Amino acid sequence: MNKTQETVIVTDKLTKRFGDFIAAHEITFEVYAGEIFGFLGANGAGKTTAMRMLCGLSKPSSGSATIAGFDIYKETEKIKQNIGYMSQKFSLYEDLTTIENIKFFGGIYGLSDKQIKEKSDTLIEQLGLQNEARKMVGSLPLGWKQKLAFSVAILHEPKIVFLDEPTGGVDPVTRRQFWDLIYDASDKGITIFVTTHYMDEAEYCNRISMMVDGEMKALDTPAQLKQKFSASSMDEVFFELARGAKRGE
Repeated sequence: MNKTQETVIVTDKLTKRFGDFIAAHEITFEVYAGEIFGFLGANGAGKTTAMRMLCGLSKPSSGSATIAGFDIYKETEKIKQNIGYMSQKFSLYEDLTTIENIKFFGGIYGLSDKQIKEKSDTLIEQLGLQNEARKMVGSLPLGWKQKLAFSVAILHEPKIVFLDEPTGGVDPVTRRQFWDLIYDASDKGITIFVTTHYMDEAEYCNRISMMVDGEMKALDTPAQLKQKFSASSMDEVFFELARGAKRGE
């Protein structure tokens, strides 16, 4: 499955409390270099809380973790330099052109002018955006914005890219095209950490973890999970695991 068994995310009993409420409880897992790791769970399951801790944006209450080899408590700035992040809102500037967005984020990620120029040219060609390069991003179709946002998130060749519900609101064909980009990035050795509520997309991941009520209830390959729960689809697996959930819908 993995080109290498190098671990890029290691967590041990990672916990986040808000007063008496335990949003994420003793999460323990590892993610390997180049792996496509699916992080699933219903609303309120603790996915976003866990992801914010892993990105160095929220300090854990207890437990430990290293991201790209850096400590989650002491080296959050180093973590941020080694990861890419794409939110549900695609985090692009709508009032800048495609090329201006690439330049802006390239600058933020500390790339030189020469690197930005080379990467811009490659990216525009790769995505087939030659005619849209000087158009405002706000005028692009949702599918284009999505592909651009992902490409910008890995512009600086991070070790890990975190994708939070990246394919929300687009049609199935566009979703498939987006997953082609994910596979390309994985082939280059970038680790993909993706949350999704589309169970068919869970099938595209190398391994999946399932969060229920702040706890990690399952972690395995899609095939193994289906076998374990005697299920024909990931939908059925999710239903079995989430049946006893107290939070979310």
